[in-house]
Amino acid sequence: MPDKIKINVADIIGSPLCISADDGQKIFEKIVPLVEGKKAFIISFERISTIISLFLNVAIGQLYGRFSEDEINASMAIEGLAPDDMEILERVKDNAKKYYANKDAYDRVWKIEVGDDE
Repeated sequence: MPDKIKINVADIIGSPLCISADDGQKIFEKIVPLVEGKKAFIISFERISTIISLFLNVAIGQLYGRFSEDEINASMAIEGLAPDDMEILERVKDNAKKYYANKDAYDRVWKIEVGDDE
C-alpha cells in the first residue's frame, strides 16, 4: 500500500497558530479532493502551538456536509494533536454530524435566535 499523503498544517498556513477561518478553509480545500479520490492522508498538526474550534470547524467540520462519516474515516488520519486539542476536534466532529444531519432545522432556529426569522 502506498504511503499516506501528509498535509502539514503549519506549512500550508505558514504559522503555528490555527485560529482563523481563512486558514481552516485552506486546509479544507486540500482535504476535499483527497476524500473525493478516496486517497489516504494524514493531517499533521506538528509545530502547531495554538488551535481553536473555529479553525477545526472550517477545516474538518464542514467535511461532514459533503461526505459521509465512513468516507471521511476511510481516508483521514490525524497526528500531532495534544489530548486537549483532540477533545476539541472530537466535539467539532460530533457537532458537525448533528448539524449536517438536520441542517434546515438548525438554520431555522438560528434565524429565530438572531431575529432574522422572515
